[in-house]
Amino acid sequence: MSQDPAQPTVLLVDDDRELVEMLAGFLSGHALTVRTAGSPALAEPLLRRGGIDLVLLDYMLPGETGMQFLKRMRQQGMEAAVIMLTARGDPIDRVLGLELGADDYVAKPFDPRELLARIRAVLRRTAVGNEPGTAAAYAFGPFTLDAVARTLRFAPSSDAAPETIELTSAEFKLLLAFANAPRQTLSREDLTRAVQPGNYEPLTRAVDVQIARLRKKLLAAAPEHDLIATVRGEGYVFTPPRS
Repeated sequence: MSQDPAQPTVLLVDDDRELVEMLAGFLSGHALTVRTAGSPALAEPLLRRGGIDLVLLDYMLPGETGMQFLKRMRQQGMEAAVIMLTARGDPIDRVLGLELGADDYVAKPFDPRELLARIRAVLRRTAVGNEPGTAAAYAFGPFTLDAVARTLRFAPSSDAAPETIELTSAEFKLLLAFANAPRQTLSREDLTRAVQPGNYEPLTRAVDVQIARLRKKLLAAAPEHDLIATVRGEGYVFTPPRS
């Protein structure tokens, strides 16, 4: 099948053949190029080949779980966006998936139109570096957040070689949201939408855990710069040093 280079490419990793056939047909009819794999073992070479913009990743898969594969993807530098598909309703699964680097989470059964909306939202968000009005990089204190490369660099002094601080996908999105709104109080709902767009009840515990871990990483690198503060009853505020 020829691929339209103008269309985003989605890799659907699921061993439910009936669901795969239905979704592939639906998404292909909505300006998406769809590739499929029935297991992580079959998905991995497709990802390594490149050209995948987003992965729809089922939780229960043969060989290893979708969560295990997601962790391995991120450890090996596979940066395609990921939407987890699962029938598991426990919120802790969402927390873990976001911590491992998922971009969104859709519980089965779902309306294909909702999934399409989520896919489009994630693709828009992961193209943030190319959006008009979005800075390519944000400098605050000894840190530089690169919105295009999706990296955080730390240089303790002007003559020191910068080091890269490893961030999960969720942590990067949170820090980008903060960098775009310095000294403004952001609610948990605002920050949840920044990490995981979609119409559902915000996972307060998830965003609190993610912010705590992000803050810990920033403080470990630069203890003198406490950049994220809790605003009781309202949310969080990002206070970069004034230049």
